Amino acid sequence: MSEKKSGGGDFRYAVGESKVPWHAVGEFFNSEDVLEMVKFILPDDGKADYQEKLATVAANLEELAKSSGKATKLTLGKKVAEAEEISRNYFGSKYACFLDNWTGGMEIAYKLAGIGAGDEVIMPAVTFIATMAYPLSVGAKIVFADIDPETINLDPADVARKITPKTKMIVPVHLGGYPVDMDPIMELAAKHNIMVMEDAAHGMGGAYKGRKLGSIGHFGGFSLHEVKNINSLGEGGVLLTSEDFAGSQLAGGRFLGLDFTRKIKDWLYDISPLTDRFGNPQVAQNHSATEIQALGMILQMKRLDQIIAIRREAAEYMNKVLSQEEGILVEKADTADTYGTHHLYLLRIDPEVVGGNIQTLSKKLQEKGLTNITHFGPMYRFKIMKDLGYDEEAIAKTCPNTEKMFYHSYTHLPLYPLTREQLEYQAQAVVEAVREMKQGK
Repeated sequence: MSEKKSGGGDFRYAVGESKVPWHAVGEFFNSEDVLEMVKFILPDDGKADYQEKLATVAANLEELAKSSGKATKLTLGKKVAEAEEISRNYFGSKYACFLDNWTGGMEIAYKLAGIGAGDEVIMPAVTFIATMAYPLSVGAKIVFADIDPETINLDPADVARKITPKTKMIVPVHLGGYPVDMDPIMELAAKHNIMVMEDAAHGMGGAYKGRKLGSIGHFGGFSLHEVKNINSLGEGGVLLTSEDFAGSQLAGGRFLGLDFTRKIKDWLYDISPLTDRFGNPQVAQNHSATEIQALGMILQMKRLDQIIAIRREAAEYMNKVLSQEEGILVEKADTADTYGTHHLYLLRIDPEVVGGNIQTLSKKLQEKGLTNITHFGPMYRFKIMKDLGYDEEAIAKTCPNTEKMFYHSYTHLPLYPLTREQLEYQAQAVVEAVREMKQGK
């Protein structure tokens, strides 16, 4: 008895008509499994009618299962392709690749840019470890540029000072979702034949001079980790490029170099290396993404602009309240040239005016019930850098703004969709804490 194909199958398996079908999905999910997923995403928070309504959902799912087919493709299928099409259209890039996480996206970009042992990569001294993980793993040298005290972003002037003949890539990070000043970065890159990768992990939906963040550099992309403005069910990432040599290789870079344009004898495909911009072969790894991850992104992308608008309104309220207290330096507002995502609220103080540093303020805010986290620790102070031979104190001397700002002047507050009461409490608590510091309390 033959079985007719009911959905897109994995390339390795025959899912068309056959007497003994071999589905891509080895074990199908059933209604009981789906119910557990529903309970995970919509958990019981103690309301009296939850169990009653859950029982209704369970019964309906069981009935639905009697009339439904099975999902025969769970990874790298139609939803992944749809997420990529949405990304190309929304961000204005020629190519897009949806993958397991943004760290994987950066790895592919670094490989295609030809980053290897002895090359230098310039990035801000303040970012997440993922930004520098791949270059360190292949023996490239990380050159830390200092930050702009007003935005905590990469300072283009310091980048210019630190370019050498070995510099192969600049990695601006749109920290907190506020756009880096990209024009001077791209001018430096063109002058020195350097590639640029925008680490826009915090910047999905933001813009600089009319262009979406992530689409300005030779490469760019976003994290869809659970804490970001939108997520793809916990993990996920998008890699963008408009470079033809790179764009045609994104699928291979995501999945081990599988090449269906070629076949070895009596087999379905060949394995081809990535080819970097210098023509050198690079070995691809596996950064495959699931259909469920892609669906998560698709659903939340529909409300991304609305999410940013809500966060922007909250940031404007924080600025309005905090700017009235001397010594508090509010975050830089959006301008005609910049549109931030407001992933984080940047809170800065003038230590001399308030009579103490950010460490004191941070403790006071914690005591008042406010979570605040300074993103991120100076990269050159981690043990891994010392063990790899980096001179912590020598680098610190080249990044005076990083030292001053991180240890004395700034922290970050949340801008989730807070209730009005929570937002007002957060703003007032900051004001009260600063006033206490001024009074020596």
